Amino acid sequence: GWSRRGEGWTTIDAPLDLAGALEALPDDQPVLVDCLTLWLTNHMLAEHDFDLECRRLADVLSRPRGPWFVVSNEVGQGIVPDNALARRFRDAAGRLNQQVATIADTVLLMVAGLPLKVK
Repeated sequence: GWSRRGEGWTTIDAPLDLAGALEALPDDQPVLVDCLTLWLTNHMLAEHDFDLECRRLADVLSRPRGPWFVVSNEVGQGIVPDNALARRFRDAAGRLNQQVATIADTVLLMVAGLPLKVK
């Protein structure tokens, strides 16, 4: 986590307005977004229009102004959740991951600490 990062790291806490935080960064700023599934959870629990927010974020991510790295979790490889909120989250996270993967230059799936190049 944060304790391993050197003093050169700037941490921006953007639990809801991630798109706005990314837009406000200067050009050529390296970015590590950690993570999309937590950001999505925040919007779902706040009962926001998360489809709209995902489209807004994907639009900003499609125009990176430096090296941007985005972390997300794969949530669709397990069993189908037994409650409606968990199913909505799984489906929304899958759609968000697809949106971001479509615009990304490279997509890696990490399995047991090993990278599997998907794209």
